[in-house]
Amino acid sequence: MNGVRAVLLAGGRGERMGPLGAGRLKPLIPFGGTSRLIDFSLRNACDSGLDEVLLLSQYEERMLMDDLHRVWNRTPGFRAHFGPYDEAYRRAAPGALPAALPERTWPAERGTADALISKERWVFGGAPRDILVLHADHVYRFDYRGMLREHRASKAALTVAYQRIERRFVRLFGMVEFDDAGHLTAFVEKPAEPTSDLVFAAFCLFDARILRRYLEQLAGTAWQHDISRDVIPAMLAGGELIRGHRVPGYWEDIGTVDRYHLAHRSLLARPPSIPLADLPATVRPEVARRMVDEAPGIRRSLVPADLVNHGEITHSVVYPGARVGAGAVVHDSVLLPGATVAAGARIDGAIVLEDGAVAQCAAADAAAEAHR
Repeated sequence: MNGVRAVLLAGGRGERMGPLGAGRLKPLIPFGGTSRLIDFSLRNACDSGLDEVLLLSQYEERMLMDDLHRVWNRTPGFRAHFGPYDEAYRRAAPGALPAALPERTWPAERGTADALISKERWVFGGAPRDILVLHADHVYRFDYRGMLREHRASKAALTVAYQRIERRFVRLFGMVEFDDAGHLTAFVEKPAEPTSDLVFAAFCLFDARILRRYLEQLAGTAWQHDISRDVIPAMLAGGELIRGHRVPGYWEDIGTVDRYHLAHRSLLARPPSIPLADLPATVRPEVARRMVDEAPGIRRSLVPADLVNHGEITHSVVYPGARVGAGAVVHDSVLLPGATVAAGARIDGAIVLEDGAVAQCAAADAAAEAHR
């Protein structure tokens, strides 16, 4: 991965995530009983041989940087880099956070391309050969090294990751089409009438010099300040060589509560969408997790070893610190850290938020979120 600068776009507010996104950053939403959404891209980068990922964020960035510094910057040989704030974190005492950060001196970013421009000193400094762009709300496991080898061998200006999905869902993503040689021929963000069942998996490799040139050309024009809506279409119109790289296995863009719930269901499938051993263990890593098929009170669920359970749990994902009371029934649900289901309560298809409680009077068929 020499010559690769990896950047992680993590500016999402999680407004479509309902109560799951309230009071916190979308990248830090828990996922899978072991992790947060942001941990997947960071784990992929670390396992692919990268020693650093540059964080690009502006919304509540202090909260995000403090978290990543505590969780990820203890990993030997790998760290999250915080651009203009990084020196303050490096100077902090071991295990501590900086008391103050430098004042912001750049304008607010309006889109993903602005994030690259406002931090260009750190994105393009040191003359990297390639820029790997990642997102902080995608669930997948992937080694970027094979994609990089193909990208460099083809001398492509850009290589985009893609997946094949059901056509009815394509309108939620960036649709892509390729010719027989694997060259990108069309890229349409959230098409009203999809003509392909291939979608952009939202991570890609740019030739750094070409990316910088297009960012400079677009600056000052009537554009939407977005990589998918502006930069990639401009490169396609400019005749640049853009290739695709298929993402094998599971990949999910977690953008809504429904997709969040469905993604947890897929972890409990046979086989699971992502093997338990491949889930990043960043939430209380000292607590072991296990997939329980048949045990007293638990069937086909992912649960922590320290779970306090006096009820019935089926087809559910449970985080450490959750408690299920006597006679309670939990089915097809997600219990986040500290969630409590009272004795005699019944929930089905619910997400119980951190430290939330479901009382005994809860309906048998709870709504998509159960919280208080």
